[in-house]
Amino acid sequence: MAKKTYMVRGKIWLYPGVHASWHFVSIDKKQSADIKERYGKHAKGFRSLPVSVTIGDTSWETSIFPSSSSGMYILPLKAKVRQAEGLFEGDEVRMEVRIR
Repeated sequence: MAKKTYMVRGKIWLYPGVHASWHFVSIDKKQSADIKERYGKHAKGFRSLPVSVTIGDTSWETSIFPSSSSGMYILPLKAKVRQAEGLFEGDEVRMEVRIR
């Protein structure tokens, strides 16, 4: 099965909680539904899917996870990536997400 690349636009949000430090971007509902339909049966632990991501000049490999509350996939943003691209909570980002 050919792996699809998604062009994603979303706002960086901080995971709520007392010691919150995890930053995420949600993949919109339409794209999330398409990803689940095409690749959901290949999910790993926590129903995650491995992806390659590029934001600006920074590329890395990670996984996306389905949110139980919204049904959308969420993508964690590592501190190293945020620092390299000068990104903060509330910033809108454009990224290329390729299912691996």
